Amino acid sequence: MHPAFSVIFFTVTSGAGLGLFALLYLVDVFQLGGGVTPDQVLSIGILALIMVAAGLMSSVFHLANPVNAWRAFSRYRTSWLSREGVFAMAFYPFAMLYVGLTVWDASYFDTSRKLAGAVGLLMAWITIFSTGMIYGCLKTIRQWNTPLVPLNYLLLGHMSGAMILLALTAGTQGTNEALRSIVLVLLVVAAAMKAVYYYWIGYPRAMGSTINTATGFTRAKVKILDQGHTHGTFLTQEFGYEVGQQITVLLKVVVFAAAFILPILMLAGAWGSGSVGGVVALMLVGLVVERWLFFAEARHVINLFHGAQRC
Repeated sequence: MHPAFSVIFFTVTSGAGLGLFALLYLVDVFQLGGGVTPDQVLSIGILALIMVAAGLMSSVFHLANPVNAWRAFSRYRTSWLSREGVFAMAFYPFAMLYVGLTVWDASYFDTSRKLAGAVGLLMAWITIFSTGMIYGCLKTIRQWNTPLVPLNYLLLGHMSGAMILLALTAGTQGTNEALRSIVLVLLVVAAAMKAVYYYWIGYPRAMGSTINTATGFTRAKVKILDQGHTHGTFLTQEFGYEVGQQITVLLKVVVFAAAFILPILMLAGAWGSGSVGGVVALMLVGLVVERWLFFAEARHVINLFHGAQRC
């Protein structure tokens, strides 16, 4: 599939924003590592809302006619894309209420604030899951049609959100050790699940669709003699994006090094002494590359009609 920058920016930014809100709420409610101050809840919560909004706005530019973006909300009964939009909009009032009530330092607001945050947390989780299911439900693309896709979206969103929260709460009193431990666990689990996903889409090859399975002929190898065109079309450009095997391997090394391995070593103190902000920047670079590969490696079965022997 053609990797559109608007969708890459959307999935990385909104996922990190929703993960940031989720971790902010959990650290606040359970007072992990001493919790966070009301000022931090206010400023970090606003940042999370801005990140989610920026991601959603960027996704509109991927549409052929952005003016009709509102129609995406009308198919929530059958479309995961519509559900994503509906739950993202439902996330906002509760998240804003949770963040806004931190302005008043009154005990009788605390229960309402935490309840609003809990609903916002649930909406954030459902939104990230819905984003992953937009791709995971597509049976025509084997690389996406797996429960590993929404699971990876959830893990990477929370991992990046937790890392950003760690950077923003690090101050004169040092790093929140409980939050750093959470980040390290998320980094390890997310890296493991990403490795499982890369293994799954690469092997066994026999799980992919072939011209034989598409036509139903099983006694001989079927070959396409005429593709029906001599030049690239919209379908071959959007659904048949090609990337070299060596480049793919190199970019996967970049993903694991930048998004997982180096941040783990730096946060664990086993390598270097870079700031948490530097680790966040490194991780985001790795996630952008990861999301680019997520689209570039996907193979739609329509490529079988255009000469591909296997998807």
